[in-house]
Amino acid sequence: MLILVYTFNFIDRQIIGILAGPIKAELNLSDTQLGLMGGLAFALFYTALGIPIAWVADRTSRTWIMTIALTLWSGFTALCGFAQTFWQLFLCRLGVGVGEAGGVAPSYSIITDYFPPHERARALGVYSFGIPVGSALGIFLGGWIATKVDWRMAFIVVGLVGVALAPLFRLTVREPKRGGLDAAPKTAPETGMEERRPTFGEALKILGQKPSFWALSFGAASCSIMGYGLFFWLPSFFQRTYDMSLMDASLFFGSIVMIGGLIGIWVGAWLGDKAGPNNPGAYARIPAIAFVMAAPCYAAGVMSSWLPLTFVLFLIPQALGLTWLGPIITAVQHLVAPNMRTTASAIFLFINNLIGIGFGTLFLGALSDILNARFGDESLRYAILTGLLFYLVSAALFWFASRRLARDWHR
Repeated sequence: MLILVYTFNFIDRQIIGILAGPIKAELNLSDTQLGLMGGLAFALFYTALGIPIAWVADRTSRTWIMTIALTLWSGFTALCGFAQTFWQLFLCRLGVGVGEAGGVAPSYSIITDYFPPHERARALGVYSFGIPVGSALGIFLGGWIATKVDWRMAFIVVGLVGVALAPLFRLTVREPKRGGLDAAPKTAPETGMEERRPTFGEALKILGQKPSFWALSFGAASCSIMGYGLFFWLPSFFQRTYDMSLMDASLFFGSIVMIGGLIGIWVGAWLGDKAGPNNPGAYARIPAIAFVMAAPCYAAGVMSSWLPLTFVLFLIPQALGLTWLGPIITAVQHLVAPNMRTTASAIFLFINNLIGIGFGTLFLGALSDILNARFGDESLRYAILTGLLFYLVSAALFWFASRRLARDWHR
């Protein structure tokens, strides 16, 4: 059920990427406006509300919070289909961000309480299957419905299905005991924070003393600039560069996302569980190596002119670019005590998503507009090539984190 809800999270989050073409044509938008709508409009409230909602989730029912969140973001997704102007659509995307703020951090905490430490990277990795599955379904469904009906109906259909899912989620997912599968705390109950709910300030103070947490957060944010940017802009890139129809672009890119994403997430999670429990630094080294390999593969794919080769060249870095999810999310869970994991996850997601979602789509869209005078329809190609530098920044930050994780691990 958590995977299913996360799948809808990403369907609603990413469907706007495949619909960017018809939306741009009907509402007469620039690439910069599309980037604002696809990134900043969603990220503003998604990131701002994530931390206070997580603070509440560390004290109340995580499943109830997720039920309310699912209802909200799905409802606002449906409302996107009724927007008549840029600002109406922008405000509806803000509403999607408000709802999704309560969807991910509580899930990380619930899963960590359902699985023992040596299985958590794989459990969180399988949960993260919602990213490629949801993104691919958003691309497939959005392209198909927009082709058969229009882009408005695509928003309405996926939004209403998510609203219908919310009560089923509430009835089937049980709230696990916090920290029930973790080793007993070494601090005495009367003096330590293990037995009470720490304040947000106390959680922030603990994280402030752990450099690995900040390196993991900003490393994830750096790779997410390109991750979210590519999710949003590659459908437009394929349509402009290879003269694909909306339906062809959705099938082509959706297949890359689905196949590459599932392989990459599982391999990264499996490697994390294999190497991480006895060597915490491995949780960060695995994705660092993957990103160094992903950047040149993406560059080759962007410059390729033969579609079969392009498919393979994009498939490989798509897998490499998502290997970080299981290992890094697992590492974040183990930097703090069980009763502040949701809050720590929300701070991590705040940094990751504010920079990744808020800046990624806008950066590529604005850079494409700047380069348009020189490169015309090829401007998006060169914007993507420039942005690949963020993968190397991410690799450097993860490598730094790998050298600190063992010292910062919560015991």
